[in-house]
Amino acid sequence: MSSNDIIVSLDIGTSKVRAIIGEVVNGAINIIGVGSADSEGIRKGAIVDIDQTVQSIRNAIDHAERMVGIQISEVHVGISGNHIALQTSHGVVAVSNEDREIGDEDIERVIQAARVIALPPEREIIGVVPNQYLVDGLEGINDPRGMIGVRLEVEATIITGAKTGIHNLLRVVEKAGLKVAGLILMSLASGQLALSKDEKMVGTVLVDIGAGATTIAVFQEGNMVATSTLPIGGEFVTNDIAIGLRTQMDIAEKIKLKFGCAVVDDAASDQVFKVNRIGSNVDKEFSQVDLANIIEPRVQEIFHLIRVEVQRLGYADVPGGYVLTGGSVSMPGMLTVAQAELQTSVRIAVPDYIGVRDPSYTSGVGIIQYASKYIKASSKQTSFIKKTSGNKKVSSSADSAKSGLFERFKNWLSEFI
Repeated sequence: MSSNDIIVSLDIGTSKVRAIIGEVVNGAINIIGVGSADSEGIRKGAIVDIDQTVQSIRNAIDHAERMVGIQISEVHVGISGNHIALQTSHGVVAVSNEDREIGDEDIERVIQAARVIALPPEREIIGVVPNQYLVDGLEGINDPRGMIGVRLEVEATIITGAKTGIHNLLRVVEKAGLKVAGLILMSLASGQLALSKDEKMVGTVLVDIGAGATTIAVFQEGNMVATSTLPIGGEFVTNDIAIGLRTQMDIAEKIKLKFGCAVVDDAASDQVFKVNRIGSNVDKEFSQVDLANIIEPRVQEIFHLIRVEVQRLGYADVPGGYVLTGGSVSMPGMLTVAQAELQTSVRIAVPDYIGVRDPSYTSGVGIIQYASKYIKASSKQTSFIKKTSGNKKVSSSADSAKSGLFERFKNWLSEFI
């Protein structure tokens, strides 16, 4: 990767589509642009309307482009959902160099060897995450480049997903006029940003509570060992408010964001608001306590279901506790309810970058951090957009096209000279 690259992440969620532009300067990331748009065509994290989703992506990308003054041609797309599965695999190759020094080519070959697994026809590999390398039987190696050996092995986690889910996601991004530089598992990207090295080692559960779905990822010994998606989230709270106050969903969402509190004891009885009710032309007054009485039971249920799911995965007692992220955890009182329901240490993860200090941006910023750290510019699956002055679209493919035209023009001229 060159010293100054731009990576764009695309987080397609149930309530919002977010495009985040990150600039990598000598290994450090600066967030230089953020675009967000209301998400249409997504239900519970799954695409249900291609055209509406394409329009939402375009709106978010346009918003980000206007902020920075560059045109985006390539994005790293986050993927999640209950169709994602993890599978362990093992790859072995002989070191090809004559001097037996392990290079990039050997690492690429051993990862390709790990990808050779039996898969049902409806599933596809999204990515390979190396857990550890072995050189001539020596375990626990994170990066074997430059080491001397005869036999190189890798123990890896293969991330697979349903072909329909993957291809629909790729299709909406491509229909929005963008090239997919890579698919990155959202919980893996969020873990890169939200969890410390120690938390990943001892065992921690990362919970991303979005609008339509909650993604659970368990990290242990530095690696993601289990993942699951529950079809519950902040939309359920909004739905309860709409029914309880007998109002429209969009009004309920605004009330939740402005006055929502997940703990009745913390709600203020003097904080009042008026609601336009369905079937009535008279506004009715409610207090924050009335609202909290609706919200608290649903939030308790969400955390109860999370705890049950983690127990089902077989990680009931993790020393690192729970780390919460996602747009829905911003509501006051969420942490209190989580600590009471999960009965262990709980904290909320927030990205430490100017302009994105909100749990809803964790996945998007995590994708940028993950791409800058693990996906090399030389690899086949990605290339990065170079920053330009003005509003020019420049990518590695565009550069090669220009040089090709110049060569042809030179050759044509030489025929006449």
